[in-house]
Amino acid sequence: MSDKLFVYNTLSRKKEVFEPINPPFVGMYVCGPTVYGDAHLGHARPAVSFDLIYRYLKHLGYNVRYVRNITDVGHLVNDADQGEDKIAKKARLEKLEPMEIVQYYTQSYHKNMEQLNTLSPNIEPRATGHIIDQIEMVKKIIDNGFAYVVNGSVYFDVEKYNKKYNYGKLSGRNLESLRTNTRTLQMQDEKKNNFDFALWKKALPEHIMRWPSPWSEGFPGWHIECSTMSTKYLGERFDIHGGGMDLVFPHHESEIAQSVAANKTEPVKYWIHNNMITIKGQKMGKSLNNFITLNDLFSGNNKVLSQAFSPMTIRFFILQAHYRSTLDFSNEALIAAEKGLKKLLNVFNVFDKLKTSGKSSFDVKEIQDKCYQAMNDDFNSPIVIAHLFDAVRMINSVKDNKETISAPDLELLKKIFNVFVFEILGLKSEKDNDQTELIDGLMQMILSVRQNAKNNKDYATSDKIRDELLKLNIKVKDTKDGAEWQFE
Repeated sequence: MSDKLFVYNTLSRKKEVFEPINPPFVGMYVCGPTVYGDAHLGHARPAVSFDLIYRYLKHLGYNVRYVRNITDVGHLVNDADQGEDKIAKKARLEKLEPMEIVQYYTQSYHKNMEQLNTLSPNIEPRATGHIIDQIEMVKKIIDNGFAYVVNGSVYFDVEKYNKKYNYGKLSGRNLESLRTNTRTLQMQDEKKNNFDFALWKKALPEHIMRWPSPWSEGFPGWHIECSTMSTKYLGERFDIHGGGMDLVFPHHESEIAQSVAANKTEPVKYWIHNNMITIKGQKMGKSLNNFITLNDLFSGNNKVLSQAFSPMTIRFFILQAHYRSTLDFSNEALIAAEKGLKKLLNVFNVFDKLKTSGKSSFDVKEIQDKCYQAMNDDFNSPIVIAHLFDAVRMINSVKDNKETISAPDLELLKKIFNVFVFEILGLKSEKDNDQTELIDGLMQMILSVRQNAKNNKDYATSDKIRDELLKLNIKVKDTKDGAEWQFE
């Protein structure tokens, strides 16, 4: 792989060289959450995946404008054009105003994102803050002949659009399959075709969230929100649009159609989609009621969890799989991720203990090159992590005097780990936590007790302390300079 960055484009279904429209500026839009409940592990994956992409593009020197929206209206419970708004439903059940629901869960989402160490987007627009913009875009689509008004609602004319353009090119679907497989739902007989989708819906009397428009008092369709906000902040054509694979159809497919119908140009150069998190092979999500919230993971308060897991363990778990691969959740997988993360971060405690020599017995520059090659190959974080673990083994060999490293190479190695572990992968040292300092203090006390036992030739006690610590995945190693410990 060359030093060029290659990204997989869902639209072309192949890896392409990343060439921004207006370098060094990069416009990136990512579909954010519908804020009607606590964020779960499925929400964490796109957040971490696109944070990785954002971090790497910034590292390469691009000026990235990262826009991630908040959906606070228009997303109906069955993802179609009927039923109750998800946020309005939650507000009704909780006996609260919809915007109370929005505010509470937006703040909760932001807290979880901060815990996962994701960088904040440059702009985070809300759908309700752009109602006028959405109405104006719907007007343009009507004026260009690709939408029609029925009983106060406005629908996108998919069949008419498809005659001039190609509806389905992102998802690979065609109109005939849609005609056959799309159900006609109750109150949708006003559409010309059952696969047409709403740009604006007339509000029923019981619908709480509504705004005036030229067609009716109502609310925007789910798809028009992202088309409007991405255009407003990134222009009619921008570089990257991201989200989960479950959004490819109908959401992103409809976004393309709306933007082309309104602006007569393809909106996005690179469509990037992360794959799903599964649990026992089934997609994890609220609709299936098999999700685990991030707060549950951080507290351990869930029957499928044996313990609490730190936010960095969750981030590391997600980064261990390529963003386009499925990632199957299990308690055992999280335990393995926790163990791996501790081994990776422990290397920072080893650096200052290494003795340098005149030359290195391994190629440090090659490690750096391999890490960049992996990132340039469609942001391949698991390969980066594998190369870093190779380096960990080499570092431990140097510590054990089995290999050598020169002073310049040691400085380069420290730089490699700082850049890739902290800056690009976005992991944080466990030493950032007060609890870790407490653990360090306790371990020093335990090792002191063990050393006293050894000094008194009480080897049974010394061995028992070592063995009991090992049961807790804490490995004690005796060296000529004293005992050392690390998480196994």
